Amino acid sequence: MKVLLESDPKIAILEPTESLSKDDFLYAKSIIDPFIEKEGKLNGIIIYTKDFPGWESFSGFVTHMEFIKEHHKHIKKLAFVTDSFVGEMAERIGSHFVSAEVKNFDYDALDKAKEWIVS
Repeated sequence: MKVLLESDPKIAILEPTESLSKDDFLYAKSIIDPFIEKEGKLNGIIIYTKDFPGWESFSGFVTHMEFIKEHHKHIKKLAFVTDSFVGEMAERIGSHFVSAEVKNFDYDALDKAKEWIVS
């Protein structure tokens, strides 16, 4: 998974490139956690992927759930920028599981997602 941290708008962009593994989330934590520790929060996280790749293993899924549990209180907004049904599903049910506001965008609307996060 690629992880890009934009420090000025305080946005992290997570771009899965293949099935998600435990190591993907440990890598994301290694980048995001020091920033949150220093700044106190992120304005948002963007999940940016044309199609949701799923998880490599049950361990990858569990680590993903732990990542969400540890980080959702430090994030104001969560944007799914994808053509996958997962984005629509996350927008509908996400508010029941995380404190962040969740919104889905089409894959070609990355700039709109960034604008929404900082609005």
